[in-house]
Amino acid sequence: MRIGIERRNVRRADQATLSKDLTGKVFVVTGANSGVGLETTRQLVRQGGHVVMACRRTDAGEEAAESFDGLEGAAEVMRADLADLQSVREFVAAFEGGHDRLDGLACNAGLVTMSGDLVQTKDGLEMTIGVSYFGHFLLTESLLDLLRKSAPSRIVLVSSVVHAGSAKNRPKLHLEDLNYETREFSNFQAYAEAKLANILYAMELAERLEGGGVSTASVHPGWARSNFGSGGGLGARILMGLMAPLRPFVTNSNEESAQTTLHCLLSDDAAKHSGAYFSQHSVLYRDKGRRDGGWPMESPNPNARDIETARRLVEMSYELVGLERRA
Repeated sequence: MRIGIERRNVRRADQATLSKDLTGKVFVVTGANSGVGLETTRQLVRQGGHVVMACRRTDAGEEAAESFDGLEGAAEVMRADLADLQSVREFVAAFEGGHDRLDGLACNAGLVTMSGDLVQTKDGLEMTIGVSYFGHFLLTESLLDLLRKSAPSRIVLVSSVVHAGSAKNRPKLHLEDLNYETREFSNFQAYAEAKLANILYAMELAERLEGGGVSTASVHPGWARSNFGSGGGLGARILMGLMAPLRPFVTNSNEESAQTTLHCLLSDDAAKHSGAYFSQHSVLYRDKGRRDGGWPMESPNPNARDIETARRLVEMSYELVGLERRA
């Protein structure tokens, strides 16, 4: 059931895609206990898929999974704290111990530190990029062999319109200081850089995996009515409260926001554009010509199309997460 106001310019996965029989197929969705991740999971289960819900809070995951009763497929909850690289390694070991295939990986989880203070992960990474990018990097690289074995398979990395910036201020990766060891910290700059990193990683992966049956995509899901940012400080809560009356008119439901991820995970067309950026419509694009989105579309930020930076980022990432370089 769709609740609330549905915007007419929402891009939706077509009926053929949302009617595919996913029986026997296995998916991993991070941050699956709420928001866009929950609705992505729900649709995959509805179509008969088996979804492993990778959640930091397994109790919240188990509660969310109860809402799938009566659907064709199944879901299981496994702990994965993307802010703790050891937790990611333990998740991979547990997953591979119980599953011999992986048809789709949706790297959905993310955050922004709304307090504005620099916060680090257990491994000393800046929290925003640590969760949104580095945790997913380790997860994805660790599961690549299984994704290859299960080909054709898909990898989807959730990005954000925020990566695009404006014509006067395009976010870029500061590879010399990704963790703000010398730079002045800005929480929203950190968020933009983390989401830019996901776009570059999807592009580098597509280049590296070409011809192997594993396709990749980065996505902007839209301005979702999720609980994103709800853990912020007093200022953030006040801002969200002031915006509450307007949210139904300028945002999308979580079900609507899951459409781009579902398109990239399941549609026949998406696999033809491996490495591309897919975007839901969004009033937040500063470039007015991009507000209708596109499946796929070219990012207005030239820094999101820089394959050399993407390659350098990946080389650095192996070292930072303690992983040997993979082909």
